[in-house]
Amino acid sequence: MEEAKKSMLVAAGIDVDELFERFMDNEALAMKFLRRFPEDTNFQRLQQALECSNEVEAFEAAHTLKGVVGNLSMHSLYYETSDLVERLRAGNLEEARKRMPDVEKTYAKTLAALQQLG
Repeated sequence: MEEAKKSMLVAAGIDVDELFERFMDNEALAMKFLRRFPEDTNFQRLQQALECSNEVEAFEAAHTLKGVVGNLSMHSLYYETSDLVERLRAGNLEEARKRMPDVEKTYAKTLAALQQLG
């Protein structure tokens, strides 16, 4: 991987070395999954569920998103999503809503980096 692309991903909170290890050093496969991440609908499900005060759906979407970003070594987004999941697990919908702007910011930063991959 080009050093500039790697640096960009690292700046967005993605541990590229760990990601490649997860994919048994198959860079092409790892990049394929990174490029597919924007198609994942769990973030949108989470937003909609919070808007509709659907605590169960919000938890499921957040928990699934947490798993996806964890498997893609997106540490910054994983941290933000994990915190949100725990608030929802505790039944604290309002606290989860308060955390959502930070999650949205990190999600946007991650997507911006992935879009630059080409």
